[in-house]
Amino acid sequence: MVTAADVLRDLVGIPSASAVSNVPVIAYAERLLQGRGWHTRRMAYAGADGIEKANLIAVPEQHQGGLPQVGLAFVCHTDTVPYRNEWTEALNLKETGGVLHGCGACDVKGSLACLLTAIAETDAADLRRPVALVLTADEEIGCIGTTRLLAEDTIRPRYAVVCEPTSLRPATAGKGYGLARMKVTGREAHSAFPGKGVSAVFVAAEVLRAIETWERDDAGMRNALFEPPRTTYNVGLVQGGTAKNIIPGGCVMTVEWRPLPEEDAAEGGRRLEALACEIEARNEGCTIEVEALRADVGFARKAGAELGPMLAGMLGRPECGISFGSEATRFARVAEEVVVIGPGDMQTAHSDRECVPAVQLAEWTECVKKLLHGIQD
Repeated sequence: MVTAADVLRDLVGIPSASAVSNVPVIAYAERLLQGRGWHTRRMAYAGADGIEKANLIAVPEQHQGGLPQVGLAFVCHTDTVPYRNEWTEALNLKETGGVLHGCGACDVKGSLACLLTAIAETDAADLRRPVALVLTADEEIGCIGTTRLLAEDTIRPRYAVVCEPTSLRPATAGKGYGLARMKVTGREAHSAFPGKGVSAVFVAAEVLRAIETWERDDAGMRNALFEPPRTTYNVGLVQGGTAKNIIPGGCVMTVEWRPLPEEDAAEGGRRLEALACEIEARNEGCTIEVEALRADVGFARKAGAELGPMLAGMLGRPECGISFGSEATRFARVAEEVVVIGPGDMQTAHSDRECVPAVQLAEWTECVKKLLHGIQD
């Protein structure tokens, strides 16, 4: 009998980092789905770099006329982040002590392996209520596939199970995501005569220290579902200066924040603008521009929610919140209820430590089989 671990071994062996096409993964899924009585619809598009990408919607053949509405949709992205060249076994799934290691093992091919295995072990003709499998492209670079899919109104689920590694804890809330670029402009001069210039890097350091203070601040709103239980800030990129002996005239920083779902996602950008004005005022000859790039709201458990508590009971694990981004924020706009869940722990993902416990694969496969048979409306 083919297990989820067997399917995962195949999936890990298919390169699908966002920089390459995900079509081979989609084709693998199509072959299995079509052989088990599911109707598939592939929606191809060209990425910004011209590489072919594809989303896929699959439903049992007897329910294809009901699209775009379905009771329950399992949503799973098919791309991974890139891996370092030094990780020579990235595409070769290895098992050590009941734990499977490989690129995408938990984020998120472990979940996809469970979905495909559960479908393969279920007679599609027995599924009375409308259910769908939704496979997407380019999640790791901004949920591009999902955004396209929902803009085309191709799927409208009542409930959405979004696959991400949560150690099988049902995540019924998720933080939002904010992103901004800050450009500090000073005045170049020979480094031997610092009084003739204004260092954009020194001014940027003031900005960095202020944001570091925000990040360490224990005041403000809290939500115990999350770890950490507050809005967080990060400066991921800093680029400035032209040469070692020139007072730097420019410095650019990329700032992100992850707001609690009950907070205004754009508030982080407004705080940066206020900070820019404050620091400009005490640094004559300097300007600071703030370019808001993203302000995505999070998602939260709604009153009367059913799916999250049901999954918590089925799996014997408490509900939680997730601090990382996912497609749930998009699906929360169209679905009554969204839950993020899957085998593995995100803390191992995006690294050569990525892994998933085999026991969680088996557990989630059985849970998916139960969901396929009921609780879709």
